[in-house]
Amino acid sequence: MTWNWTLPDWPDFRYDASALEPFEQRFLLSSGEILGAVHHVNPPDREQLRIELLSDEAMQTSAIEGEILDRLSVQSSLRRHLGLDPDSYPAKPREQGVAEMMVDVYSSFAEPLSHETLYRWHRMLLSHDRRLETIGAYRQHAESMQIVSGRFDRPTIHFEAPPSAQVMPEMERYADWFNRTGPRGAEPLPALTRAGLSHHYFESIHPFEDGNGRLGRALAEKSLAQNIGQPTLISLAFTIEKERKEYYDQLKRHQTTLDVTAWLIWFAEIVLKAQQITLDRVAFFINKAHFYDRHRDHLNDRQAKAIARMFREGPEGFSGGLSADNYLKITGTSRATATRDLQDLVEKGALNRTGELRHTRYWLKLDGDKGFSAAKTVQ
Repeated sequence: MTWNWTLPDWPDFRYDASALEPFEQRFLLSSGEILGAVHHVNPPDREQLRIELLSDEAMQTSAIEGEILDRLSVQSSLRRHLGLDPDSYPAKPREQGVAEMMVDVYSSFAEPLSHETLYRWHRMLLSHDRRLETIGAYRQHAESMQIVSGRFDRPTIHFEAPPSAQVMPEMERYADWFNRTGPRGAEPLPALTRAGLSHHYFESIHPFEDGNGRLGRALAEKSLAQNIGQPTLISLAFTIEKERKEYYDQLKRHQTTLDVTAWLIWFAEIVLKAQQITLDRVAFFINKAHFYDRHRDHLNDRQAKAIARMFREGPEGFSGGLSADNYLKITGTSRATATRDLQDLVEKGALNRTGELRHTRYWLKLDGDKGFSAAKTVQ
C-alpha cells in the first residue's frame, strides 16, 4: 500500500477551493449566529453553559476512541481549571487530564502552535497512562506505527505512519505550515479548509504513541478559533462521534492520496452540523433556565431529581419519553407516589403527557412547547 506521506509531492495537498467556498460562507454566518445566541444567555449562566459544552466535547472526543468518561468528574475538573467555585465531586485522573487539555485549548487558542503546545496537551491527556513509553514527547520506538484491527496473528493494516525517526522533521514542517496558514500568517487559508487540512495532515504523521485522534481534533478546534478570533465552543467531537464510522472511513480513504477535496467537503459538512447542534444546545440551555425560573420553587425533592435527570439527557432526551417506570428508577419512590408526582408536574405545566395506560409518556414542557423529551435508557 502506498501511503500519502510516501508520495513525491507530500505534503502538498490538492483540493478544489471553489467547491469549498459555499461552506466557508455558511461557517462564518453560523459563527455569528452562535455568538449572538450565547449573548442571550444571562451572564451568570454563561459559565455553566461553557462547562456543559466543553464537557460534552471532552466526553465525545474520548468516546470516539472508545473511552467512556464520568461526566460529573469531567465537569468538576473543568470548574477547577476554569477557576470557578469547585464542587465536591471527585476529579478522577483520566477526566481531570482531558478537562485540563480542553481548557488549555480554549484559553490559549490565539497562541502560535509549537512542539511544547502539543507536548503539554499530551501530558495533560495521558499522564495517567502507565502503559506508554513516552508521554509529553513524540514517539521514539523503532517499530512501525500502524493503525490495525482484526486478529492478532492476521491484522488488517488501515494505515502506517512515517517512522519515528522522521517525526520531528515532519512536525517541524507541520507547525510551520499551521502558523503560516493562520489568519495572521504569510499564507492564510479559509477557516474550514485550514481546519480540515490541519486535522488530516496531523493524523497522517501520527506523531505520538497514543492520543493522536484527540489531539488532532483539538488542533482543528484551535484552527477554527484562530480564524474567527475567539473560542468556537462548537460541538465538533460531539458530531463526529455520531458519524464515527464514516469519519474513520474518510481518513483511511484519504491517507493514500494527496487529493483531499472530498475529505475537506465532508469535514466542512461536519463542522456546519456541529454549529447547528451548538445552536440547538444553547437554545435548550436557555429554555432550561426559563423552566427553572418558573418551576424551581414548586418541585419536591423527587420531582427535582427526575427533572434534573431529564435535562441531563440534553435536547435529544430519553427515547420514547419518560415513563412511570423511569420515574420509579430515578426516584426510588412507590408507584402511587410516582403517579401523584407526575400528575402534579403535568398540572403545574412542567411536563406534557402523551398516550394512555402503559403507553403514557411524559415530556419536558419548554418554551415554545417543543416538548423536549428524554432519550436513552435511564442509567
